Amino acid sequence: MVINMHKPSRFKVDIGFIITFFIMMLISVISLYSANNILPSYQTHVFLKQLVWFGIGIGLVILIMNLGVDYFYRHARILYIINIILLISVLLWGRDINGARAWFEIPLLGSFQPSEFMKISLILMLTVKINEFNNMFHQPTIDDELKLIFSCIMITFIPSLLTFLEPDTGAVIFYLVILFSMLFISGIRKRWFIIGFIIIIIITIIFIGLYFINDHLFINLFGTNSFYRIDRILNWTNGEAFQLKNAMASMGSAGIWGNGLQKIPIYFPEANTDFIFAVWVSTFGLIGAFILICSILFFDFKIINLTSITNKNLNLYLIAGIISVIIFSQVINIGMTLGLFPIIGVTLPFISYGGSSLLSYMIMLGLILAINNEIYRFTN
Repeated sequence: MVINMHKPSRFKVDIGFIITFFIMMLISVISLYSANNILPSYQTHVFLKQLVWFGIGIGLVILIMNLGVDYFYRHARILYIINIILLISVLLWGRDINGARAWFEIPLLGSFQPSEFMKISLILMLTVKINEFNNMFHQPTIDDELKLIFSCIMITFIPSLLTFLEPDTGAVIFYLVILFSMLFISGIRKRWFIIGFIIIIIITIIFIGLYFINDHLFINLFGTNSFYRIDRILNWTNGEAFQLKNAMASMGSAGIWGNGLQKIPIYFPEANTDFIFAVWVSTFGLIGAFILICSILFFDFKIINLTSITNKNLNLYLIAGIISVIIFSQVINIGMTLGLFPIIGVTLPFISYGGSSLLSYMIMLGLILAINNEIYRFTN
């Protein structure tokens, strides 16, 4: 079902998609409010701040729909360069938080994390690059595909290196997921992914093997920060993670209907960000988990469905990049909460608290809705 928003001849948006978004928005605000009894005193009003971020985000969505998705394709290179400059700047002048220099401090608004917005610039840049390649080569040779792969790797490597130096390993993983997913749907030969997978396995074995065999050499080669990050990830496997144990205990106590608002029985850190899923489940139990998972699945399905109805390759590549980020975030965040994956600081899209994170996803939503609007305008 399609409804008109604002200007009937200009905006055409799927009502089911919009309703699902507002359900997730409500889940986010309620979860943050419910977490008040375990959050530090200076964070007890984050649900109000989240409403402000949602308001700003909705304004951005409307702006993006007015500009149209082609505007961002035309300016993809400029946006990419701006974000590279921001990543360099944050290394030089950013705020140091827990040993990481990944944020700018903005008066009244709070912190700003450039790596969150780099994901969008990277998706747009790779979209334009892949589209140019396919327009130029209808039957590309192996050499042609190698040039594309090398170009895309270099486009991804620059922000990856800068972000790794912050250090923000989680964001680097996102960049690699974007690179892989967009190359996968670019039409190049699938043998490249088999070769790439083998190379990654070999490098990982050498990297982890050196960590276990000679930790002094590992530190000399990769530094103390890298050693600490590997140690933190591997430490998840021994079940000693304090926040994970408490989050799972809190969810386990919820039963079918949950413990109720602001009645989370046990404290766990990062309740408003990494472990927001545990907050929601602890509050509303199995029923709440079912509602949230269904909302997420429906939301994702609506985005994926756009790939089957768009007739524009640029849109197809952009959707692939965005949905890869969203689904990867959802799977890893919920998996972390359930103890299935290491805790690497990945937020739950549209649910977790955070200005930079939320606004980056709202920009992605704006781009998706701009594509949706474009499709309906040309087909109806």
